[in-house]
This record gives sequence, structure tokens and C-alpha cells, in this order.
Amino acid sequence: MVMTGRIVEVEAYLGKKDPASHAFRGKTERNSVMFREGGCLYVYFTYGMHFCANVVTGPSGSASAVLLRALEPVNGIERMVTQRFGTRIRRGASVPAKTIRSATNGPAKLCQALGIGRKENGEDLCGETIWIAEGPGDRGILLRSARIGITRGTGHRWRFFLKGNKFVSPGKPVE
Repeated sequence: MVMTGRIVEVEAYLGKKDPASHAFRGKTERNSVMFREGGCLYVYFTYGMHFCANVVTGPSGSASAVLLRALEPVNGIERMVTQRFGTRIRRGASVPAKTIRSATNGPAKLCQALGIGRKENGEDLCGETIWIAEGPGDRGILLRSARIGITRGTGHRWRFFLKGNKFVSPGKPVE
């Protein structure tokens, strides 16, 4: 089953120029995927319990990436909810809107709902397993703010999100 969603919130990290980036102090075994040419997925483990996914951007060696912070589920919602919460949805049963919203409204939640983990680190986003494509319809109004959950590089307004979208992570700075 294919799961799809609309990316509604991201944060940019600019490699060696950005003190909040995993690549700020240089290349390590953990962050080596960030130094590849753009177009692959950099997945990292955080707080000893969660995975987060970034799209590597820019030329090889730049170590720039965009953290996927929130996704609006479109297809495969039942599977996303099952993977996120570990509960099966009965066939034909409706999933409460609040449950759907909380399945993908944060970077670790998004990875859990989509089943993204260590094995997806380095995945080619132009391949057949995980990819990003332009979607149909209105793109909405894009806003920006400071990034979330960092202690260095806090002055950069490199968090981008869709205004009013109910799948954007809750309780965060709004511009």
C-alpha cells in the first residue's frame, strides 16, 4: 500500500555554516549522508527513541538538509495511524480527526507513521521506495519562523509552514 501526504512544515539546516546543523563540526559516520549530493534521505536517531528524516539538498559536500517536520496525510491514513499508535483500525471504521492530526504533526511522529527508520538512511528520493513529488491543488500561504527545539543558530528564520494548516506541529512559534 502506498502512503502519501502533503508536506506542510519543514526546517532548513545549512551544513558547516549553521551551528544547529548535525554537519556543523564536520563529517562523521552518523551524518555522512548529509554530505552526499542532494536528493537522498538523511535519517537520524534522537533522544534515544525517535527517528527524524531530512531531505539532503545542494551539491555534494555542502551538507545542507531540510528536516521534514509535519505531513498532512492523504492516502494510506489507516496504515499511518496503525504504525504511529500500534493499533489496528477496523475495516470500514472511521478514524477520529484528532487521531489523524496527531499521527504526523511532528518530525518523529511523521517517521513513525511512515515507517521511516535507520534502514531508510541514504534512500534515493528519486527511486521507487520513497519519493517527493509536486502535488495538485492550491499550495496555500507559506509562513516562516525560527526553528524549533534548537539551542544554537536560533536567530535564523528557517522554519517554513503552511498558514492555518491543522497538521503543522502544535504549540510552536508562529509568524
